Amino acid sequence: MILQALYEYYQRAASDPERHVAPEGFEWKEIPFVVVVNQEGQFRALEDTREGTGRNRRAKSFLVPQAAKRTGKSINANLLWDNVEYTLGANPRNRDDVVERHEEFKRRLLDDLSHVANLPAVKAIKVFLENNPVQQIEKHKEYAESWEEALEKNLNIIFRIEGNEDTSVCDTLRPFISDKSKEGGVVGLCLMTGEESQISRLHAPIKGVQGTNTPGGALVSFNLPAFESFNKTQNYNAPISKSVAFSYTTGLNMLLARNSPNKMMVGDVTVVFWSKRRPVSAEYDLEANFSAFFADPPKDDSDRGVLAVKALYEAVYSGTIPVDEGDRFYVLGLSPNAARIAVRFWKIGTIKDFAYRIKQHFDDMDIVRGPKDREYLTLNQILKATALGYKMDNVPPNLAGAVVESILDGMPYPITLLHQCIRRVRARAEQRVTRTRAAILRGYVNRINRYYKPYGKEEITMSLDRTNTSPGYRLGRLFAVLEKIQEEANPGINATIRDRFYGAASSSPVTVFPQLLKLKNHHLSKLTNPGRKVNFEKELGEIFDGLKDLPPHLSMEDQARFAIGYYHQRQSFFKR
Repeated sequence: MILQALYEYYQRAASDPERHVAPEGFEWKEIPFVVVVNQEGQFRALEDTREGTGRNRRAKSFLVPQAAKRTGKSINANLLWDNVEYTLGANPRNRDDVVERHEEFKRRLLDDLSHVANLPAVKAIKVFLENNPVQQIEKHKEYAESWEEALEKNLNIIFRIEGNEDTSVCDTLRPFISDKSKEGGVVGLCLMTGEESQISRLHAPIKGVQGTNTPGGALVSFNLPAFESFNKTQNYNAPISKSVAFSYTTGLNMLLARNSPNKMMVGDVTVVFWSKRRPVSAEYDLEANFSAFFADPPKDDSDRGVLAVKALYEAVYSGTIPVDEGDRFYVLGLSPNAARIAVRFWKIGTIKDFAYRIKQHFDDMDIVRGPKDREYLTLNQILKATALGYKMDNVPPNLAGAVVESILDGMPYPITLLHQCIRRVRARAEQRVTRTRAAILRGYVNRINRYYKPYGKEEITMSLDRTNTSPGYRLGRLFAVLEKIQEEANPGINATIRDRFYGAASSSPVTVFPQLLKLKNHHLSKLTNPGRKVNFEKELGEIFDGLKDLPPHLSMEDQARFAIGYYHQRQSFFKR
């Protein structure tokens, strides 16, 4: 199903003339240097195609014949482009096989273009390669700096004929380049199309998954006898035609391309997403907004996430979300595994399903907040709130992916999220119930209640709920009132009861609250405003009215309710 969806995405993209999708047998490749030769095959220039500065420096993309598959120490040259070892025979890394690599590059040039060997472009490149190309370049000192960089990093180069309007010889010779990969090979039934066709033995590498090798990784790979069956070798065990293999690998590489709007990082997982068809102008475009729901907004567009969520709510209420069951949306999570790519998760659903589940996530995470707090929480804000020092490096490696899966499936959040959040709230160095942590705990408890629906468990509201009779929630409110009494009785106090007793009060209430209630009487006697005393006594009476006794222990979920009750009560003190 994954390959089928990727194949359909390539067909959708290829039908859009504005996308400039590479035709079968070709690919778009960023190539930093162009070697310019004249009609006689003499070197003329070494052009640097990169633009920008620093990390934003990008090379120009050229439409070139698809890269050859290289495994281990195999020698396979690309046609008309490659690194300086293959194309020019340069040896910056002192390899023993550079001569063989360069000869393989020339051999493929002559074999694949033998039917047009008399064309000026082919003859010029052939003459240049046979007359010590490295020495020709090094004679021109004005290109010394660029040549030194190309050598040091073994960068890719491409050729261009002087005076030709084409950007490279690949453009000039494209009509004459045939896809040799379709010739010969095993004929079989393609699992994707159901037709008899040439079966692909090796699939093109997938690039762009964070953590994979530079050449890329394989999504489909059978490279050991233990993985094979019925005497079939390599990818003949998953028979897919060469055309389909090209389409799905090209489609996935397009999704994974640098600066792709259909790609985002979730923890250590590279996530790509796409819809089955392009939306019409009147419909809500989930594909265009999807990453804004999870990724931090760019520095130059800090309101992007907020606007995306508001647009989602508006689409839900206005009914502009596509409701057709055929309007599929796909989310694919990938992670590296040596030379392979592992599928961490694969989600399929209608656009309507995903839109409503994402909206439900923001509803669950909504909680009363201060005027300066962000309206909606990003995934990174949620994860950092559960980590030591608010650092993503301290977030458990699988937690981010698990949270995203729970959102997309409409399921309860992972229990690890609850444990991490409670641990940070109770940590002696912090003991703070922030807006983000309270939102996480509210979302977790409400989702668990909604999914399992245990008897007598009411849903936690966004702000203070005086009708909530949960012991954990009531005790959290009680703790907040006692702390507020202490603060008003001792203005400017450095440490409150929260700093000393929060951890014990939220886990073993019976051991702490009797002492705190005795201390409360002392603090109330210090208040000079009689009306304030009466208000506090009324608040305490209302809390105790729904509290039968002090439980000896609170479960993890009740500790979450304690934290939410504490947060709600504290926020209510700032309301007019």
